[in-house]
Amino acid sequence: MRAFLKAAAVSVMAMAAALPASAETLADALVAAYKNSKLLDQNEALLRAADEDVAGAVAELRPVINFVAQSESTDPAGSNGQHLRQTYSLVARWTLLDFGRRRLGVEIAKETVLATREALRGIEQNVLLQAVDAYVNVQLQSEIVALRQSNVRLIGEELKAAKDRFDVGEVTRTDVALAEARLASAQSGLVAAQGDLSTARERYKAMTGSYPGKLSPLPKLPATAKSLEDARTLALATHPDIRQAQRQVTVAELGVKLAEAARLPLLSGEASVTRLHDPNSDSRGLSLTLTQPVYSGGAIASGQRAAIANKEASQAGLAQAGTSVAEAVGNAWSSVDVAQASIVAGNQQISAAQAAFDGVREEASLGARTTLDVLDAEQELLNARAQKLTAEAQRYVGVYNLLATMGLLSVEHLKLGVPVYDPATYYNAVKTAPISVQGKALDRIMKKSGG
Repeated sequence: MRAFLKAAAVSVMAMAAALPASAETLADALVAAYKNSKLLDQNEALLRAADEDVAGAVAELRPVINFVAQSESTDPAGSNGQHLRQTYSLVARWTLLDFGRRRLGVEIAKETVLATREALRGIEQNVLLQAVDAYVNVQLQSEIVALRQSNVRLIGEELKAAKDRFDVGEVTRTDVALAEARLASAQSGLVAAQGDLSTARERYKAMTGSYPGKLSPLPKLPATAKSLEDARTLALATHPDIRQAQRQVTVAELGVKLAEAARLPLLSGEASVTRLHDPNSDSRGLSLTLTQPVYSGGAIASGQRAAIANKEASQAGLAQAGTSVAEAVGNAWSSVDVAQASIVAGNQQISAAQAAFDGVREEASLGARTTLDVLDAEQELLNARAQKLTAEAQRYVGVYNLLATMGLLSVEHLKLGVPVYDPATYYNAVKTAPISVQGKALDRIMKKSGG
């Protein structure tokens, strides 16, 4: 029975190996780009570092306890030698009242985390958009190569026909030379197209982590917005650049409050237990310290002015982000429209160029057209086809670029079905400044989140 099962398994594996490999889809490329992006890995780690800033700010709210060991050599009066004095202390220090300084620090750290999350969203959009561009460009360059190969074959046939007509005296040596020159030019164009394809393949590998295999046809374009105004309105509400700038304004406003609080006093307490080398000389201490700035040489006033300037800069940055996002949406919308118009015109151009080529070729066979006329007509048809392919690629990438300018080019919106990095998972684990006993749990979270 076991031998039968083993033979059956081998047969199934052989049948599976004989089946043609499934083609890679655009969704496959996007998932691979998301999983393999080192840029995303880098910025996810930076976000975790920002999460730890919250933990550090929370830790400032707690007392600090230090163990202090001190050894001192003394030479008491009247003694015949030096004595070694050792003390051991346990000291706890705690800021009891700071008029909101540390609480403001926590809020600033939290807002910075939220701003960093929006920056990560923006980077995710760029990674996915570049993956779309890489996928479409590989397909475009592959089609251009096929077009150039067909062009070389066609001009080769024209050259053969020119030589045959030259042999019977219908054309001159000039016609043959023209066909030879065009063939050499077509072969050069093919080599250049193959080079462009190699470049596109390298770009695809950089984006997804592997070279492209057989690519599936492009899927249906995703929906965007019904109008340019709708696209702009949505972008101004959801684009990560806008949201990041809003968080940065909040951080700057909190920074002004923190700078103003620098003029207020601080109340701190300290408790200590000290044991000397002699157990009978233990001591305990408790103290309160009030610190009120009186003169800082202008440093506090300078800090306030700098905080106000930073707030004004962040507010201007928010306004500029809105302008830039609105402009980007308009440009993306226009690019899609232009590409669509180019496709329509390209279809008409191809139809006319094909009719012209067929007619010129037929007339040339009757002696009414020269070889040069045929070659020119063929070049017009080649250019028309290449331009249409390029316009189709530009429109496709343009729609995804429009999604990105609207702030919607994400794994969730595209429904790629891949587990996404959850920034809240690590943040929730460290926001209360856990101590080292939770280290193993944090390690598990980092591994699960890809950190």
